[in-house]
Amino acid sequence: MFNSKKKTDMLPEKTSNGNGGATLVSAGTTLKGDISSNSDLRIDGTIIGNVTSAAKIVIGANGVVEGNVTGNQADIVGKVTGDVKTKDLLQLRGECVVKGNLHAGKLQVEPTATFNGQCYMGAGASAVSPVSRNVVEMNKNGQPQAVAQ
Repeated sequence: MFNSKKKTDMLPEKTSNGNGGATLVSAGTTLKGDISSNSDLRIDGTIIGNVTSAAKIVIGANGVVEGNVTGNQADIVGKVTGDVKTKDLLQLRGECVVKGNLHAGKLQVEPTATFNGQCYMGAGASAVSPVSRNVVEMNKNGQPQAVAQ
């Protein structure tokens, strides 16, 4: 009556960048195996395997990844056990827990986020691969001992 536009005209236009829409792994879903995508990924469930995307990867508060995460950008609020590699921005937000090495062009860490591992930053961070590492574990008596890798 007051508006001459149809309801369909008021909906936001879908923009197509040629690589489809985002992929969602919803809460309560568990996937075993590697995932590779050219579009954005959002993980609110559990992935047991490596996650790779040419775009942005978002791991929600309930999201769990047991494997390496590789993408152009990543926004982590959930849990990751494995290395995280991004070409651009890596954000560790909220109560996230990352157990693994970080490789990022830029890194943003909120005070409530936790990560245990080594951090490599800058343009060449994703190309960094240590030639050798010394790993120390605790033995049965609680004493540190070197472990060969």
